[in-house]
Amino acid sequence: MATFSVRVDVRSYELDMNGHVNHAVYHQYGEHARSEHLAAAGCSFARMLERGFGIVLLETRVRFRRELRHGDGIDVDSRLVFGTGRTFTMDHTLLRADGETAAEIGCVMGLLDQGTRRLVPDPAARLRDLATDPQVLGL
Repeated sequence: MATFSVRVDVRSYELDMNGHVNHAVYHQYGEHARSEHLAAAGCSFARMLERGFGIVLLETRVRFRRELRHGDGIDVDSRLVFGTGRTFTMDHTLLRADGETAAEIGCVMGLLDQGTRRLVPDPAARLRDLATDPQVLGL
């Protein structure tokens, strides 16, 4: 299981009335990390669509641990886990500069066939074939 990390800085417009990051923004941090992780392996959204499939998010959950405030720099770590079915998971840990875990995000995803609108079998094999660097995906 390979870990990938991307740095994100908290911007002022991401804050809520309490002066910390709005809950919905955590999902955006996860989405950004997912797309960067896949792109680093050579699996950009454009390349996926050329092959007739795309990533689909089926389930997501966030566990909030510590506040994030304006100016905080965070590292969003991502880990992909593939099983034997049509779905796979990507987990994210959002780490503050002081080493504290700000949040944990868990996602269940699949690859959606753009023609049939159904999940493709063996998503690990599809991504391995597409990737220019499958090790980034842990494959």
